[in-house]
Amino acid sequence: MAKRLNIQLVVIDPQNDFCDIPGAALPVPGANADMERLAKFIDRAGSKLADIHVTLDSHRLIDIAHPAWWMDQNGDQPKPFTLISANDIEAGIWTPRDPGLRSRTLAYARTLESAPDHYKICVWPPHCLIGTAGHNVHAALNKSLQKWSDREFAMVDYITKGSNPYTEHYGALMAEVPDPNDPSTGLNTQFLTMLAEADIVAVAGEASSHCVLKTVQQIAENIGAEHIKKFHLLRDCMSPVPAIPNVVDFPAIAEAFLNRMKADGMTITTSTDFLS
Repeated sequence: MAKRLNIQLVVIDPQNDFCDIPGAALPVPGANADMERLAKFIDRAGSKLADIHVTLDSHRLIDIAHPAWWMDQNGDQPKPFTLISANDIEAGIWTPRDPGLRSRTLAYARTLESAPDHYKICVWPPHCLIGTAGHNVHAALNKSLQKWSDREFAMVDYITKGSNPYTEHYGALMAEVPDPNDPSTGLNTQFLTMLAEADIVAVAGEASSHCVLKTVQQIAENIGAEHIKKFHLLRDCMSPVPAIPNVVDFPAIAEAFLNRMKADGMTITTSTDFLS
């Protein structure tokens, strides 16, 4: 009998706060439809999947990427989508509300800016707060995940990230700047080994400009070139954060990322074509 292929599905941050639905804190246009398509894919092809892994952005209100961390010279917090540079911190334009965190926060900003593939600190609306409805998985997708679990007698692997308030944690494999005192922010070698052992890995989720991009980028940088061709990116099950006018074009960054991954050997496909 032929060996069954080890096909894994990785779903990045399919949470309510990222979906363009009522009450979402950080809606990504198109994400609701993305998750509905992904749910239909799991209903159709779930029997072919050995495992499903779902990452969950899991934040506290006090977080280096939330307004509550910061204040200006008047004591006011920044508006969402404010970009904060190391120069801004040095000049006192923005500073942590806790003065004792200024040196650590400044060092973090400098470290980010020293790496060309990192974003500056972006102040996001408080999102995916632990214990809130926004942290939950999109309803239609969650229903399909539970049906898959029951039908296949398999457990969905939920992977939390982002609970360390001192560093952003876009990618599922490691934080933007790992905290040496927190192993959960370092490279997730167990997850990486699982991906390396798979025959095929499909990737979907939100947002293609941030957490999907960073996760796939981290995989590509750490898994070894011989494994790259096994990855299939479901482009109709991911969408980018909208551009910040005159500041940064996130959709263009996401498109460039997909093109780069294709050039490196990954397959760009859709939920209807994959495993059809």
